[in-house]
Amino acid sequence: MLSKVLRHGLTGVLLSSLIANAQARELDTAFGEVEVPDSPERVVTLYEGALDAAVAAGVTPIGAIATRGGNDVAAYMSEHIDTGELEMVGVARETNIEAVLRLQPDLILAAPQLPEEQYRLLSRIAPTVVPDSNGLSRDGWKEESRVYGQALGKEADIDEALEQIEQRAAEINERLKSANVGGTAYLARWMPAGPMVMSSKLFSTGILASTGLEVNDDGLVNEGSAHSDILSLENLSLIDGDWLFLATLNEEGQQALDAAKQSSAFTRLNVVEQNHVVPVNGQVWSSASGPLAAQVILNDIEEALLP
Repeated sequence: MLSKVLRHGLTGVLLSSLIANAQARELDTAFGEVEVPDSPERVVTLYEGALDAAVAAGVTPIGAIATRGGNDVAAYMSEHIDTGELEMVGVARETNIEAVLRLQPDLILAAPQLPEEQYRLLSRIAPTVVPDSNGLSRDGWKEESRVYGQALGKEADIDEALEQIEQRAAEINERLKSANVGGTAYLARWMPAGPMVMSSKLFSTGILASTGLEVNDDGLVNEGSAHSDILSLENLSLIDGDWLFLATLNEEGQQALDAAKQSSAFTRLNVVEQNHVVPVNGQVWSSASGPLAAQVILNDIEEALLP
C-alpha cells in the first residue's frame, strides 16, 4: 500500500521540487552528500532538535513529530510559533511516511539516529538531511543545529543563537560562583514505574554543567544509553547530591512522583532536607534539544539557583 501511495504521490512532489532544486546546494550528511534547495519553503522536521533549530533560525515547518510522552510538540514551542498549524507526522522513532508525503515537503530534517531504511523512503519524497552524529555528547546538539541551519540556508542565525547560549551560560556560571552556589547535580526523569537517572552526556546535562555544576550519573547509565534502568525508592540515596533536578513527561509520571514524595525513602534524602530538589519539565529537560530549549533550561537554572 505504501509503495502505491509513494508511486502516485511522488510525481507531483518531484515536479514541484524541480524549480526549488534548480539552485540546490550540497550538504554533507550521515548518508553522504545531499542536494538541498536554496530557499526551502515546505520543511518537515522529524526530530525535536530539528524543529527547535528551524524555529530558532526563523523558519516555521509545516510538519513535525510529537514530543516524547505527548500528542503534540513540546509546550515551550508555542512561545515562538503557532503550534496548531503544525501537522503531526509521527512520534520519536515512528514516522508516518504517508503523512509526510501528503505534505509535499521540499526539505526533510531528520534525527541523527534515523534508520537507513526510513531514510531511503523519505529521500524519495524530498531531500532528507540526517546529521552525522557519533553518539551521545554534551555538545553534539550544537553541531546538529549547525547542520540544520546549513540545510535551511540560515547558518548565521544558528551561529548567533548558539553564541547567545554560550554567553548566557558563562554569565550564570559567574553569578553562581559569586553567590557561592554549586556542587554536584543529578537529573532524573520520574516515570510511572519510578525514577531513571539521565546520562551526564545529554543536551540538558551539558547545559547544566556549562553553568558550573558538577553533573553526575555515577556509573548508573550504561555507555551509549540516555538513562539508567528504573531505580527503586530504596536506591534513591545513590543520587543524593547537592542538587536534584526532577523531570516528568506527563500526568502519569507526575502522579508517581507525587506519591513517591510521601515515602520516607524520599523525605530523608539530604537534597530534600536542603530544599534543593528542582522540578523541571521533562519535555524540555529529557526529550528536547536546540537553542530555544537551551534558553528554557537556563531560565530554570537561574530561577531555582539564583532566586
